[in-house]
Amino acid sequence: MKQSKQIDIVVLWVDGNDPAWLAEKARYEAQEKEIDVSNNTDDRNQRYRDFDLMRYWFRGMEDNLDWIGTIFFVTWGHIPEWLDTSHPKLRIIRHEEIIPQEYLPVFNSNAIEIFIKNIPGLSEQFLYFNDDIFLMQRTSPDHFFKDDVPKDMLAFQPTVANESDDTMPYIVLNNAMVLARHFRKREGVRKNPGHYFHVGYPPLYFFYNLLELAFPRYTAFYTVHGPSPMLKSIHEEVWEQERDVLERTAHHRFRSRKDISQCLFREWAKLSGKFVPYNSNKDLGYYNLGEHDDELCKVIANRRKLFVCVNDSNHEIDFEATKAKLHSAFDVAFPTPSSFEKLI
Repeated sequence: MKQSKQIDIVVLWVDGNDPAWLAEKARYEAQEKEIDVSNNTDDRNQRYRDFDLMRYWFRGMEDNLDWIGTIFFVTWGHIPEWLDTSHPKLRIIRHEEIIPQEYLPVFNSNAIEIFIKNIPGLSEQFLYFNDDIFLMQRTSPDHFFKDDVPKDMLAFQPTVANESDDTMPYIVLNNAMVLARHFRKREGVRKNPGHYFHVGYPPLYFFYNLLELAFPRYTAFYTVHGPSPMLKSIHEEVWEQERDVLERTAHHRFRSRKDISQCLFREWAKLSGKFVPYNSNKDLGYYNLGEHDDELCKVIANRRKLFVCVNDSNHEIDFEATKAKLHSAFDVAFPTPSSFEKLI
């Protein structure tokens, strides 16, 4: 069945070099430390620094998705100087347009993401992109949605004590705790076995799902860190059912161990049965900067993967050298400016 409804795109962006933003962030960081010196937040530089790659993100969108609806560009207020804000397919969304004043300003992407449903005019079916995920190849609407629901992968995966990241494992578990209040593992498997044991799933996650049947309670879930096909109605449903949890995250100006993340909405849809099983993991090339940069740049330049995630999690990299390598690779992949870029 071919997709006929509009599909919008939502992307969050922050300019970690904006002096005004940096000053406001520093002011609220100081306030947070005064309140709680042991504040368990994740405010590393990697959360905000900008490699200036968004022009390539837009080039990938235009080159590969001629069917997109509106691109909603969610920002604190800064806008790339090259971005043509008058483009008919672009809408700039500032935080204050979708987030209640009591939670502002906010520097926590988890807190910003939970308010996506408030974007005026957002389509029921939409794609959520992080700004580190780039579309490299042409694809169609039915790659993301079928019969009006997302195509996604339902996979169990235990959360682990990862000493190199003392925030994310907590968030993964927080999501699972919320889901466990509304869904039952074995009951879900009995009702929809094909959602858990789809023949196209990667063998590892097929095995995980089988192994997890030995345990009556949820451990956690693996959510593919690629474009997120979502339903606005699911966001609204979660808000109706778990407003207190979401509002607690909204109060966290900086990423916290006590957060939930936007993955909660994707997993809620899957456990509700509102998705079509698909191995979305196979489409993604996921690379941590500083680990396999040469391979990453080859994948980008040759557009080998449908999507590429350029994950900045390593504070020890040579920032300027890495930035130069990435720009060179993306210039090969997308040499032509998009219509979203101003004429100079």
